[in-house]
Order: sequence, then C-alpha cells, then structure tokens
Amino acid sequence: MAYSTYDICIRGSGIVGRTLALLLARHRLRVGLVESPAPASSLPDIRAYALNHRSQRLLAGLKCWPAPELATPVREMRVTGDGGGHTRFEAEAMGEHAMTWIVDVPALEHMLQQACQYQSGLDVLSADEAGRVRTALTVVCEGKHSATRAELGVDYDVTPYRQTAIATRATLDAPHGGVAWQWFSHTGSMGEILAFLPLGGPQGQEVAVVWSVDRERVDDLLALDDDGFAAALQLASHLQPEADGSSAAAATAAAPDVVSVARRMAWPLQLGLARRWAGLRTSADGKAAGSWVLAGDAAHSVHPLAGQGLNLGLADAELLGALVGERPYWRGPGDMHLLRQYERTRKAEIAPLVAGMDGIQQLFAHNSGAARQLRNLGLSLFDRSGPLKQFIARRAMG
Repeated sequence: MAYSTYDICIRGSGIVGRTLALLLARHRLRVGLVESPAPASSLPDIRAYALNHRSQRLLAGLKCWPAPELATPVREMRVTGDGGGHTRFEAEAMGEHAMTWIVDVPALEHMLQQACQYQSGLDVLSADEAGRVRTALTVVCEGKHSATRAELGVDYDVTPYRQTAIATRATLDAPHGGVAWQWFSHTGSMGEILAFLPLGGPQGQEVAVVWSVDRERVDDLLALDDDGFAAALQLASHLQPEADGSSAAAATAAAPDVVSVARRMAWPLQLGLARRWAGLRTSADGKAAGSWVLAGDAAHSVHPLAGQGLNLGLADAELLGALVGERPYWRGPGDMHLLRQYERTRKAEIAPLVAGMDGIQQLFAHNSGAARQLRNLGLSLFDRSGPLKQFIARRAMG
C-alpha cells in the first residue's frame, strides 16, 4: 500500500477544520484535510452563525469574510425575560460598529472551500485516501458525534437538556434594522428561548430563527404547515411579559410581525465536553503512530443561547494554528508539550463561558414563582449594572 506523508492531517472539513487547515498551510506545513461526508439532503441550507470580533478578524485575515449582505452586523441586542425583566446592548454605546455579525453559513463555507482549493501545501483528501496517510499530528474536527474521537477511546461527557432547537428563516413585515431579539418565556413544564437574528444587511427583512423548546412540544410544532408555524412564531415573539410597568420592557419586546417561514430543522440540545483533548496514537502493533488533538465541537458543544458555539471552535483553531505553526524549530508538529499547552489554555478560557451559559439555561428552565422572580430581577439589575454589563458584553464580543 502506498502511503502519503503529511505534517498534519485534519479530519473534518467544516468551518473549523478548513480554517485551521489554512492557518497551518500558511506556516509552510504540509496539511491533509479529510473531507466530511456530503449532506444527504439537497434542500437549501438555512444555517446562520453569530460570529464575534475575534472570529471576524481571523476569517478576514484569511480573506474568507463574506460580503456585507451575507454578514449582517448586529447593532443592537434586545433581551426580554418572562416576567418583566429586560436588558439591551448597543454597539454604538461601546464605540463599535457591531456587537456581532450574523453570517450566512453556505456563503462562508463556499469561501473557505475555495481558499483551501488554491492554498499551496494543502491537499483535500477523501475518506479512502485518509486511510493511507502517515502524519505526526491528527486534528479531530468532526463535530460532537465524531467517529475518530470514539475510535481514540476518548470519553465525551454529555449533559442533555430537556430542550430541542428548531431553526428556520423568517421574513418580517418591516426591516429589522440590525437588531437581534431574544425572548425567554415559560411554556408548559419548562422555559423556552426564542432568538431572531438579522440577515440580509441592515435593511433586510429576513431573520435566522433559533427556538429552543420543550421536547414535549417539538413534534406538534414541526407538524405545523408553514403558515401555522409562522403564526406560532408570531405569538411567541409578541407575548407580552408580566411587565413591571416600565415602557422599556415593552420596547425591548417589540419586533416586526412574522410574514412567512422557510423549511425547518431540529436537533436536541446538550452540553458536551471531552475529558481529554490531546494524546498519543498507537498502531495495531503497539508502536507510536503520532499525536492527536481535538478542536471545535469534537472537544466541546454548548447551548446556542449566547451564540458562542462556532466562536469557541474558531478560537481553538486560532490558538492551535499559532502554537503549531510558530513552534520552536526543535519541536515537531505533534509535540505533546504544545498540545498540552493548547488544551490547558482553551479549557481555562471556555470554562467560565460554559458555566455561565449552563447556569442561565438551568435558571430559565424552572417555572416556579421564586425562580421567575429571581431571574427577571437579575436581568433588570444587570441592565443597570454599568461597568459589569460592558465587561461581559465585550468578553462575548471577543
């Protein structure tokens, strides 16, 4: 059998995998990128991601930032609780053009695919070709259901939430103006979270919708026709909270009416963390066969309520690309000192964010009167917290 030799082999050709491949190839490393299986569905891709400033700088540096109409700046975020609590964030108040950007996934994936195709030192491999690769380092970017991670025997601790995310795209009856809305509500046995994320530029009328709902409601919602689902979204986004009497709460909740929706997709929500992010591989005869490391959802998966999932994965790629690409000449690409440094740094960076998002999700999952009073009071106090609010907003903005 003829083997191909690479400095690094990346398994998984999603956004994180392709970004890392470009970063490493630009350091004159020979990189093999194993393509992920093509999606079975031929339907239009409705996914959109919220990307922060750190991710924007990284992708722009690779010349892979989409055109303005495909990367819509969020100039204001309005968050409404289920009992009068509310807060808002404004980019202008922090001296920024955007809080974050809502990026069309197909456009970003196409740009990364084109960049990989023309990048010297980077070969895109099929799954069959991957079996004939020798490499010092294997990077696993296959997502939360990674087969390679399972083959390596890495435990992936999963905490399932009693929620399922439903995603679609909705057309509004007026321009969104670059505003993103998020509503926390209580329906049935637990809380739900609905987000409208602006698309199509500041004057667009389309929003990406992510609706985290009680699993008991999922089948009924997915069974609705487009008109019925649009009506359900309209109701959920215009529920008047049990307001504290302030006009600010009503203003925070205000959003244009929903006119129509596109197709829907759904997936169960979970918190997932790999126990080990790096290690050594061995061949069938027990000999050393290089190192491995995890990145992106293969290492961690989080609730979408703060829109940080892809940002965490791109930060993985940025750090790993720098450590391996700029390593001292006496260290190889698979040097465990570098990989342990990457693992320690990224685990420490994501721990507060993961704990915070999990805590918010758990708090809004309870529908007792005491829990509702506590979370809405906390949301309104946070809105008036001044420096604390700005600090947390800037951390999220990257």
